[in-house]
Amino acid sequence: MKKLMMVYAILIATFLLFLYFYHYNESTDQSLKQMNRGLQGKIEDKYVMVNFQSGIDYWKSCLKGFEDAAKALNVSVEYRGATQYDVYEEITVLEQVIAKKPAGIAVSAINPDALVVTINKAVEAGIPVVLFDSGAPKSKAYSFLGTNNYNAGVSAAHKMAELTGLNGKLAIITLPNQLNHQDRMAGFQDTIRTSYPNLQIIAIEDGRGDQLASERIAASLLKDHPDLKGIFATEANGGVGVGNAVKNLNRLSQVKIIGFDTDKGTLDMVKNETISATLAQGTWNMGYWSLMQLLHLQKEAQKSQLPLQNAKEPLVPTYVDTGITIVTKENVDIYYAK
Repeated sequence: MKKLMMVYAILIATFLLFLYFYHYNESTDQSLKQMNRGLQGKIEDKYVMVNFQSGIDYWKSCLKGFEDAAKALNVSVEYRGATQYDVYEEITVLEQVIAKKPAGIAVSAINPDALVVTINKAVEAGIPVVLFDSGAPKSKAYSFLGTNNYNAGVSAAHKMAELTGLNGKLAIITLPNQLNHQDRMAGFQDTIRTSYPNLQIIAIEDGRGDQLASERIAASLLKDHPDLKGIFATEANGGVGVGNAVKNLNRLSQVKIIGFDTDKGTLDMVKNETISATLAQGTWNMGYWSLMQLLHLQKEAQKSQLPLQNAKEPLVPTYVDTGITIVTKENVDIYYAK
């Protein structure tokens, strides 16, 4: 009888050990799976990207990065923007987005000052906000992800000097009220002034981000300054407009054009040598890492007892340089959308 009881005891103990290790292994597997998945959200969490001139090609790569991050993080995303180059329309769109209380907002600011109050309203309401492509430094947004636009202007100046043989008259067509374009222009101007004394910037014009307006301005510049040797357009529509003007006036052999970004119209002009070079931004990186930062901020908000803006140290990198490369006829093919 004692032997039988001993056998039963051993069997029961073995069974209990089996159950223990089975549940332990299951729990460990689940923990490892969770660790391997990394940062994850919930599909019902919605993050919104807000910009301006929402129909232009430039934003497609930013949005693709945002969407790719959403798939990796298991969250939902939405794309909203002002249809025109209109600061008041973008403010209205951003106000509408804030009213829906999303999990986070990534904003490209049409103006460095005009959106500050609205951006701060979102942050103060507990909505994480990061800026991408075009910033608003005076706002309470947690980060800016984009091109080091001053350095981009420096690169454009060196390339222009190379193309023009270090001497001659130059012009800039830009968007003077937008911070990223101000920085590009400053980098270009400073470099020309300090490094290339025989190059002279004789005009800076507002192209309004519009192809036809930029074409008209470039045509007028070329007529007023027949010896003009180079034009730097700080955005894509301006570059295409300048290209059309130079081509229509049969000045392609004389006037070198440097544009910005890699929309198809710009790339086609680089390929046929209407535009000598353009600068490619890391736009996919802007969208992808904006969402990564927003989800991290949302997670911090959920586990913290204090508002995010009261954190003693930055919760995400306050600035992320997403990179720049110079595109010419030699490497243009790799920048076409696949």
